[in-house]
Amino acid sequence: MNFSNNHGNAAVIVIVIFLAGIVMFIFPLKTIADKKDETVMLEAQKIITEQVNKWRTKGVITSEDIDNLTLSLGATGAAFDVELKVLVLDTNPTKKSTGSTITIGNNVYYVDYTTQIEDKLPYIIKEGDIISAAAIRIDESIAEQIENILFRSNANSSSRVEETAVCTSTAK
Repeated sequence: MNFSNNHGNAAVIVIVIFLAGIVMFIFPLKTIADKKDETVMLEAQKIITEQVNKWRTKGVITSEDIDNLTLSLGATGAAFDVELKVLVLDTNPTKKSTGSTITIGNNVYYVDYTTQIEDKLPYIIKEGDIISAAAIRIDESIAEQIENILFRSNANSSSRVEETAVCTSTAK
């Protein structure tokens, strides 16, 4: 055996071992992490949908509802920011509105966002109002961290789930 040119062979062996490590460990880890992210987002979608349906039928948003929504989303293991929006059906559209308005068909709506809703808790929703809630993932998942390391990407892909419903009931 000739050991005179071992430096070239050693470099190739190190590269092959490194690539094998990536193929054998990093890609399966990324696949598992992607599946976990998908599961977390599906659970967040379920939580948001159930809460919006509750508000739609109950006709009121309470501070307990918002606290429970935040806790339920936190229980998924990810950090979420919650955005609420209610398009309030304007019963007197000829009156000058002070906020932003949206026209859908013949109906005129004005919009209340998260901070305005939280300031008016318990927030009463009338029949015909449109409720929207969104959960935006604000932390970086393991899959995103692996992708950033492997591909030198610093793109922060925020994941978002949202549910919208028309209120069918008024608070009692």
